[in-house]
Amino acid sequence: MIRSIRLLGAALGGMTGLALARPAGLLLTPGGEFGLSPSGALLLAPWIIAWVVLGFALLPYLTVVPAARIFRGVQALSTAEFVTAVGGLILGLFMGLLLGFPLAGFPDPWGTWLPVAVSLGLGLGMVGLTVAKRDDLLLAAETIGLVRRKTDESSTVRSGDPRIVVDTSAIIDGRIADIAESGFLYGTLVVPRFVLEELQHIADSSDALRRNRGRRGLEILNRMQKDSPTPVEIVEDDAHEIPEVDGKLIALAKTRSRAILTNDFNLNRVAELQGIRVLNINSLANAVKPAVLPGEELRVRVIQEGKEAGQGVGFLDDGTMIVVEGGARFIDKELDVAVTRVLQTVAGRMIFALPRLD
Repeated sequence: MIRSIRLLGAALGGMTGLALARPAGLLLTPGGEFGLSPSGALLLAPWIIAWVVLGFALLPYLTVVPAARIFRGVQALSTAEFVTAVGGLILGLFMGLLLGFPLAGFPDPWGTWLPVAVSLGLGLGMVGLTVAKRDDLLLAAETIGLVRRKTDESSTVRSGDPRIVVDTSAIIDGRIADIAESGFLYGTLVVPRFVLEELQHIADSSDALRRNRGRRGLEILNRMQKDSPTPVEIVEDDAHEIPEVDGKLIALAKTRSRAILTNDFNLNRVAELQGIRVLNINSLANAVKPAVLPGEELRVRVIQEGKEAGQGVGFLDDGTMIVVEGGARFIDKELDVAVTRVLQTVAGRMIFALPRLD
């Protein structure tokens, strides 16, 4: 479309240059008659080319660019803002029309331009005034019974507060659906369109593992939209000036409720440095694991050897790794162990224990 507008601008520029060539003296002979003089022949081509280039370069900025900005501005308006803006514009133009009749009696050029200027000024002024006072106007309309605001509890729940921006890693993880169904997530989960595109790209990957993870993420998101008690909202917001997805998420979170749901360690740290609240599913999983203190007894099944000689490794039901000193000889057996120390790492919690041989 931009190319067509530019070509049209070039054509209009060329015709404008040709139309202005005679007033500029390029199509007049030295005697003042209409014709092409020798000096005019040398200057006519650069003159028209300059107008063609000018039309080619400027027409999009005079048509498409302002129209796109106006369209985005209208899209950003809420329904209440749009209705009050249209009502204010109509009221302002009506007031300008009433004032235009006496102003039209002034001598020219005042009688011609004053009504137009007053109508435009009142119209734009009333648009700004009604949008700024829209809440008071809606309250007044409710008071006299012109409108009635919905108070449906379900709509209040669906509006959701706070609005938590969701990262791709949290969707792919899969546990987000179970957490949402448990009711521990309060508010609305906001999924930007660029996160969906990244998820689709992963689902189309040539790597089988990445492809399966991406498809699972899409299935989980689809299930949450239909059945989850926590509302899921797909938004078109995008920070086009930021190329990285993590940067887009942080910018979007700053405009929302300053909260991000993610499993990405780097995004976690960057968001925290910028004052954004981070909901990390791994941190939640570690927090809800039962506390284990040195000296407590556990029963564990040793399933493999550890990194050090003689060590055996087992896991609790919640996935916590237990390293049993001297447990290599008990592989594929269950035994009672006594906890010696608990180590908290970035990846999670690790428990060291000794076998109890009674």
